[in-house]
Amino acid sequence: MQLIRLEATNFRNLSGAIEFSPGLNLIYGANAQGKTSWLEAIYLLATTKSFRTAHPHEVITHNAAEAMLRGTVSRGNLTKDLQLLVGEKTKQTFVNGKREVVTRYLGTLDAIAFTADEMQIVRGAPEWRRRFLDRGIVGTVPSYLGTIAEYNRVLKQKNKLLRDASESDEPLRFESLIQPWNDQLIAYGSEIHAARIAYVEKLRAHLRPHLFQAEEITARYRSSLEGRGDLTDYPKLLAERLVFHLRNEIATGYSLVGPHRDDLEILSDGYNISKFGSSGQQRSALLILDLAQMLVYHSVYEEYPIFLIDDIDAELDRTRIEILLDHLNGRAQTFVSTSKRELADHYRHRAAAFLITAGEAKFETGGAESTAEFRRAEWPESGQESGPVKQSEPGAAESAAGESEARHQAPF
Repeated sequence: MQLIRLEATNFRNLSGAIEFSPGLNLIYGANAQGKTSWLEAIYLLATTKSFRTAHPHEVITHNAAEAMLRGTVSRGNLTKDLQLLVGEKTKQTFVNGKREVVTRYLGTLDAIAFTADEMQIVRGAPEWRRRFLDRGIVGTVPSYLGTIAEYNRVLKQKNKLLRDASESDEPLRFESLIQPWNDQLIAYGSEIHAARIAYVEKLRAHLRPHLFQAEEITARYRSSLEGRGDLTDYPKLLAERLVFHLRNEIATGYSLVGPHRDDLEILSDGYNISKFGSSGQQRSALLILDLAQMLVYHSVYEEYPIFLIDDIDAELDRTRIEILLDHLNGRAQTFVSTSKRELADHYRHRAAAFLITAGEAKFETGGAESTAEFRRAEWPESGQESGPVKQSEPGAAESAAGESEARHQAPF
């Protein structure tokens, strides 16, 4: 699987197009020029989601009605043209110029992204880990997206009834109204539980914990119904717990039972890495999980998804960078962004390098002229070795506030 070309129109500050290498693609330049925006555009084209904001309309250039991404994807002997239009309230997906529903569009180009926000998978709340699992499952079973969407729809309707019941003078009369929604939660929830259990087993089989000389990293799916009955008959157990908690749910005004309360335990030498792991251990654990997800994908399709690493030197030390890029070499088409000229120079011999200036990408052959242009943009002529303090890309600060909660509600 390869992304051959990407063109951006009215997307943040980007302009023009990039033709990519099938191997390592290095996107570099001064801060606030659009490096992360190019990676975001790749990820959005692949998944219809942004790793920077829960509100895709924020990518639209000011005073424009919509943003457009157009990409050419190669898979085996087939080449397809993808197009994504992002409007104020809608997104439209096209394959070879024909309008396509999202469930059929997804899977044409698959991507895994390692970003600063994704560290929340090992550090943050359970919803980040559920989202990680669901995203991986959709990559191998696209129809699972519909299951997740239906479950979330039913859960939303049930929660609305529960809120109405909790505020009513006669809350018990809502019990009969809630039961049909519980029946649907049992059906969709059982599908989700089974899919996640199966996917975690595949992840475990493909974990390579010693790749980064890490401790023994493992993962385990932890159902919120654990210890409450026979998990091998999940539909029956879920039905029993929904009956048992119904009046508590009415009293609190929201649903207390279901796979939306489950978690993925990530352990390092048997200890919960979110609580007891160092920053380095957590970074290694996320990379190990990402690479396992990539291998699970390969076991299904016999090809690898593309791999994105934003601001690679901010989260990874040089040793991990070397190990990671060596591991990806010959496997996945890889896109890396950095603001460090020394890192760009170090990998220039094995990568297609693109200097980003004011959102426009310039392919480099490694000549002195392009390197000097980058140095003038980012560093003074004094020859000092250290670069400036990292700053946010355009729009990042505005979209950061409040995006986490909203993003977790999406299927992935």
